[in-house]
Amino acid sequence: MSVVNLTVSEDEAGIRLDRYFRRHYPHLTQGALQKLCRTGQIRVEGKRVEASTRLEPGQSVRVPPIPMAAKPSRDVPRPLDDKLVREIQRMVVYQDKHLIVLNKPSGLAVQGGPGITRHVDMMLDGLRENPEDPRPRLVHRIDRDTSGLLLLARTPGVAAKLAASFRGRDVKKTYWAVVVGRPDPLSGEIDQPLARLGAGPGAITVAADRKDEDAQSARTVYEVLDSAARKFSWLGLSPLTGRTHQLRVHCESLGTPILGDPKYGGALAHPSGFTDQLHLHARELDMPHPAGGRLVVSAELPPHMRETFRALGFIPGTTPPPARKGG
Repeated sequence: MSVVNLTVSEDEAGIRLDRYFRRHYPHLTQGALQKLCRTGQIRVEGKRVEASTRLEPGQSVRVPPIPMAAKPSRDVPRPLDDKLVREIQRMVVYQDKHLIVLNKPSGLAVQGGPGITRHVDMMLDGLRENPEDPRPRLVHRIDRDTSGLLLLARTPGVAAKLAASFRGRDVKKTYWAVVVGRPDPLSGEIDQPLARLGAGPGAITVAADRKDEDAQSARTVYEVLDSAARKFSWLGLSPLTGRTHQLRVHCESLGTPILGDPKYGGALAHPSGFTDQLHLHARELDMPHPAGGRLVVSAELPPHMRETFRALGFIPGTTPPPARKGG
């Protein structure tokens, strides 16, 4: 083992030194990294640094001999069944050299877990343009039963920028839902704190009192876009916070649960005559593009929601093509 000098890439602009090492040397612990910084064994441009130092493109990072990680880790593509490759590629609604946007079908999990053998994460190698390219990374998640837009980054640096946009509330997300009943008033903001009960697959989200120590602020803007004899409504929903199952519980709190919801709303959410699937769709993303300007992408409704829209007389109109503005 010998000293290695790495050059910070354009894609890694602004990354913290500790995150840079986690990316290239995943076996190195935070404590070990801090010790190497304190003793001057890790240097940037020949100077002593701290773990929190921000890096800039072109800088040279001195890496001392590190057991079990003498070379930067390599992201080797995993063999993927051709059927899964075709399946993930059919989901693509927009892509460029920075990011990919998918229209995920209802019922497909985003990541693995107990009892989940098929999910988006296992298919991501099918979206590499070249075998040596980094594996695309999930930037956010939507529920297994929710259909619609899912954002991926092609590189770690782009993933960091997009994640910062989500944290900074610079991304506007619009969902469409069919609910049982009609909210009163027809539009407004739901400001209802939420709390998680339990753990694992059986955990649920519930409305909570503001004084509850486990309560988290949760806010959603909603609007009735159409209704059918007050019995069913088509809602536009824009979450201002990102709590687990937020939209589903907020709709339930209005007394209008989402049609077909398997977890919330009870029997009211399952009237006869409709496909018994969750009618919640991530319709639109309006977000800063990592290369500048803004990107607006919309997703077609899934088959079961199209069928319900036809039955109720709701007219969604055409889905606009992706549009990049400015930049």
